[in-house]
Amino acid sequence: MQLEFLGTGSGQPSKFRNVTSIALRLLDERNAVWLFDVGEATQHQILKTTLRPRKVEKIFITHLHGDHIFGLPGFLSSRSFQGADKNEPLTIYGPKGVKEFVQTALRISETRLSYPIEYVDLTEGVIFEDHTFQVVAAPMRHRIETWGFRVIEKDHPGELLVDKLKQGNIPSGPLYGQLKAGKTVTLPDGRIVNGHDFIGKAQKGRIVTFILDTRPNDNVEWLAKNADVLVHESTYGSSEEEAKMARAHAHSTSANAASVARRAHVDKLVLTHLSARYIGPMVKELIHDVRRNFANTYVARDFDIIDIPFKKDSNESK
Repeated sequence: MQLEFLGTGSGQPSKFRNVTSIALRLLDERNAVWLFDVGEATQHQILKTTLRPRKVEKIFITHLHGDHIFGLPGFLSSRSFQGADKNEPLTIYGPKGVKEFVQTALRISETRLSYPIEYVDLTEGVIFEDHTFQVVAAPMRHRIETWGFRVIEKDHPGELLVDKLKQGNIPSGPLYGQLKAGKTVTLPDGRIVNGHDFIGKAQKGRIVTFILDTRPNDNVEWLAKNADVLVHESTYGSSEEEAKMARAHAHSTSANAASVARRAHVDKLVLTHLSARYIGPMVKELIHDVRRNFANTYVARDFDIIDIPFKKDSNESK
């Protein structure tokens, strides 16, 4: 599981940062990619990566401001040109209006897609769940309807303890498959063994939270609780002057992000959606200020890839 930042700026593209789009790379987990927001020129950014548009199976839209959706029609069209077909459908989760926006753009431009799109209007609570992942949405506080997302990976089953099987003189072969499935089997020598005795501890799934464009609110902490990574907007810095601007424009400051990361017991905080004024020394100053409140903070740049490893069992390190 990895995060790849296709755009980390706010408002409009700049020389150093494109507008918001984040790819959650789930290639090992489900051979797919999920996009969170699709700002202007996202498809151009993808051309500079190893991402394949056909691998994108879900798109989650936080809100309908242009710097978060203007790249949608172009991306959807390119996905079609690159050969996506009826066997590679796409689901778009977003506020009411995203379907109208996309369909209007495609209709007026006479664009016909080679694959189907399913639209899901966001509601509070679980918006997607299967055997590998669950996604929860909650409303934010911005100038228009806006949502945050919590992506929860299901726990991975424990591995078969082969060394323990060998120590017990349990012969390899089809029996191993039955034991891994947790079945109770009778061995050739008459012994009866329970597969659960030879399966390791389940691997806890990972949690990633996406908070983009919002005033501070209780739902942020709820979505971020115990997350492995919290991706949080940082349109404004921590000075009092910028805090006033954040309140006036319904945004959060870097200090707000650090505060919620600490209260929610997040492992890693990644700041994105930065103003174009944050370049060079100002970025270093921003990082320094935030790390005083939350040490494990990273300020994302376009094309950064962040690994999200499994947490180590505390007993393993003893």
